[in-house]
Amino acid sequence: MSEQDDFPERFHRDRREHGGASQYIDDDQDEKLARLTEEERVAAGLDAYDPDEVPPATDTPPQPEDITQNEDWQEERAEFRRQEDEGEATLASAV
Repeated sequence: MSEQDDFPERFHRDRREHGGASQYIDDDQDEKLARLTEEERVAAGLDAYDPDEVPPATDTPPQPEDITQNEDWQEERAEFRRQEDEGEATLASAV
């Protein structure tokens, strides 16, 4: 496979510029250069993958649990109400 087949997108400079870095790289050229650099890093084995080619996560965040539906919470609430009805429950500030 030729080098042109490996990287279909190429970064072209104006032939009138010298071989050094251009002082007039616009945003489109800058983004293209960054993409090409990342492709070359992956091809050379310096990076494991190209972050732009990773699909977004598909897992949905867990829904918050309604604590009042939890069996342990319901048992504790029933115990507290029993203690309150019998006069056993006191506030922490009253002790």
